[in-house]
Amino acid sequence: MTATLLDGKALANQLREEVAEKVADFIENNGTVPCLAAVLVGDDPASEIYVRNKQKACERVGIESRLHRLSAQTSQDELLALIAKLNKDTSVHGILVQLPLPKGIHEKRVLDAVHPLKDVDAFHPENVGRIAQGRPRFLPCTPHGVQQLLVRNGIPIGGSHVVVIGRSEIVGKPMAMMLVQRGDGADATVSICHSRTRDLPAITRLADILIVAIGRAKFVTGDMVKPGAVVVDVGMNRTDEGLFGDVDFEAVREVASRITPVPGGVGPLTIAMLLENTLEAARLQAAGG
Repeated sequence: MTATLLDGKALANQLREEVAEKVADFIENNGTVPCLAAVLVGDDPASEIYVRNKQKACERVGIESRLHRLSAQTSQDELLALIAKLNKDTSVHGILVQLPLPKGIHEKRVLDAVHPLKDVDAFHPENVGRIAQGRPRFLPCTPHGVQQLLVRNGIPIGGSHVVVIGRSEIVGKPMAMMLVQRGDGADATVSICHSRTRDLPAITRLADILIVAIGRAKFVTGDMVKPGAVVVDVGMNRTDEGLFGDVDFEAVREVASRITPVPGGVGPLTIAMLLENTLEAARLQAAGG
């Protein structure tokens, strides 16, 4: 068996086209252009690329993109002052603080400072709590992209055993919360595995759907996957040998039924979901919150 590729790039193109149509309708009906403000602190090369890609994606769908670039020497108070200003700016609908932040800046305090209605990454405690209760305002971009990839490829989630490797606030935890909810694209039985999990391969081999987000190149090997399982690789690891996911792609593709490539899998979907959230933020603010 050789797994069928789950093409995130093609799906992201389709999603962007859908968002572009909805943005055009929103502008026509409200006379307002949805606006995303990105805050980039420091000169991390990877962050530069990510922000540039997000700006280009905004332009393609008709969303205004504003970049606020701050030096690595920016203090936490200066950063918080900028966020406070953006929170009050009615022409800005979404605020994105590009991570990681320089040392000395308290990441959670900065993310908590973003107004919940403009928190298009869905990192604010209020928005995370709404996800846990099954009444989300925004869905986190990467987990939502994974969910869309599964749903739109006709992969059954309801009743399936999903194993998530990784318990980060950005992917692992919200992914599990979303898939365990009631309704379409959910109703799964979910296990979360992490660095303290005992006999990890025994658990991963139970997965109908295996989602890997731990940041360790080629960590998941073929013998850790149940034959016929669907494998979603969220990892993006730059090594001396090149760019690799968290899954040993060549080995696992001979065991799985479907698998995401790296690059071209989950990454493009993250940005597509950010666009969707920015539009939703504009809608909510136009309706008075």
